[in-house]
Amino acid sequence: MKNSTKNTLALVCGILGCLCFGGGDYLMMYGSPDHAGKIVWLTSGTAQIPQWRYILAMALAFPGIIFYGAALFSAQDFITEEKHKKIYHYLNAFGLTPWISLHLIYVVILSLFAWLSNNGFSSDALNICENLFANFSWLIPLSEALMLPVFIYWFYLQISGKTVFKKSMAFTNVLVIFGVLKLVSLLMPQSAFRLAFTNGLMSESMAIWFMLIFTGVGKKKYEKLC
Repeated sequence: MKNSTKNTLALVCGILGCLCFGGGDYLMMYGSPDHAGKIVWLTSGTAQIPQWRYILAMALAFPGIIFYGAALFSAQDFITEEKHKKIYHYLNAFGLTPWISLHLIYVVILSLFAWLSNNGFSSDALNICENLFANFSWLIPLSEALMLPVFIYWFYLQISGKTVFKKSMAFTNVLVIFGVLKLVSLLMPQSAFRLAFTNGLMSESMAIWFMLIFTGVGKKKYEKLC
C-alpha cells in the first residue's frame, strides 16, 4: 500500500473516531448550562435530554474506539527506531483501555439524572447522581494515568528527534492542543455549545492532531513517511 493511501486511511479512521466520541459528547451534554449543584454538567439542560441520545452516545463509543485505535497505532510508523515503536505500541494499547469506561460512567450518571428528573424523582435526582459520581470519581485519575503516558511519550519522541517530524512539532501534541482549546472554552460565554464543546475537548484535540500528523505537517524533508 502506498504511503499516501495508508496515511489517508489512517486520517479517515482518526476523524471517524473523533466524530463518534465527539458526537457522543455533544449528544449527552448539549443543553442549558444552568445548574444548582456542585457538578456543573448536571444541568437543567441535561435533565431534559431524551434517553435515546444517551443510548446513542454510548453506542458510538464502540466503533469510535476501533477507529481511534487504527489511527493511533498507525502513528507508530512515524517513529524512527524499532525499540521506541514497541514502547509507543504498548503504551497506546494500555491507553486505549479506559476510553469506554470513562465514557460509560458519565453516560450512565447523566442518563439516570435525566430519568429521575422526568419520572417523579426530580427533588432527589441531583443528590443521588452527585453521590453516585462521588463513589466512582476515582475512575477519572486512574483513566488519565493510563491514557496520558502515550501522549507524553510521543512528545518526548518528537522533541528528541526520534520521529520523522521536526522537533518543533512536539508542541502540536494532543495535550498542548487540549490546553489551548481549554483556554478558548473559558473565554466562551455560558451556553449549551460551551458545555458540549468542553465535554468534547479531547475529541476535538485529537481531530486536529490527526490532521497534522497524517497530512505530514512538519515532516523532515529528508525523511520518508513509512
